[in-house]
Amino acid sequence: MSTNTSSFIDPDLMKGVEVFRNILKKARAIIALTGAGVSAESGVPTFRGSGGLWRTYQATDLATPQAFRKDPVLVWQFYHYRRELVFSKSPNPAHEALARFEKECKSSGKQFTLITQNVDGLHQRAGSENVIELHGSLYKVRCTECNVISDNHNSPVCAGLAKETTSLDELPHCGRPGCGGLLRPHIVWFGESLEPEVIEKARKALDNCDCCLVVGTSSVVYPAAMFAPELARRLVPVAEFNIQTTPETGNFQFVFQGPAVGSTGADTFE
Repeated sequence: MSTNTSSFIDPDLMKGVEVFRNILKKARAIIALTGAGVSAESGVPTFRGSGGLWRTYQATDLATPQAFRKDPVLVWQFYHYRRELVFSKSPNPAHEALARFEKECKSSGKQFTLITQNVDGLHQRAGSENVIELHGSLYKVRCTECNVISDNHNSPVCAGLAKETTSLDELPHCGRPGCGGLLRPHIVWFGESLEPEVIEKARKALDNCDCCLVVGTSSVVYPAAMFAPELARRLVPVAEFNIQTTPETGNFQFVFQGPAVGSTGADTFE
């Protein structure tokens, strides 16, 4: 017995999907803004709300420069946990769809920029290339003395973090001759500003944008929360893909929400 699944699909929703797809086809400079909701579908915790505890600590209390100055061992243990957790996860269909879409844009001479608030690198692992990481990366470290930033995909970051307890001397340190400063995760912590060059790159992409996808973001973390509303005020078509409404939902021309389109809307823009 066959079932006509089209009877379960909201016709107004499908009309909106088709209108958006036509706009997307004509666009020449597209931006995707992504947030924690994308990686949550890979099993990466958001560390917000009820999921905000690590051991007995609020994760947000550890993501501050003050916490690192007070107890760098504890903070590094937290980020070691996060790194190892993400190592065990894989990109999901949303990551993969965005990576495929970027390739399609390149092949047709379009610009595509992915601006993410995520720090887990899953977009790159899925194949995305033109990625702006607003909040840094779990797989980069920065020296607290010379400020040099370097990639670090070691598992663990250093041998000391593989142990249940460790000391300050066993934490990762800068390998540059004459430095040896303590390394920190290259993450924008609460109370810190985004790097000026990162903001500049994002702003250039936003200035040239003629279509925007907002995928899996709560639209409450600034300055990223301002980006899509600013585009909407310029009458740039903005489509929000999320499992729930956000404070900015009412400002966007297209909203794809709930199980009918999926929380990522991955097949809506393909």
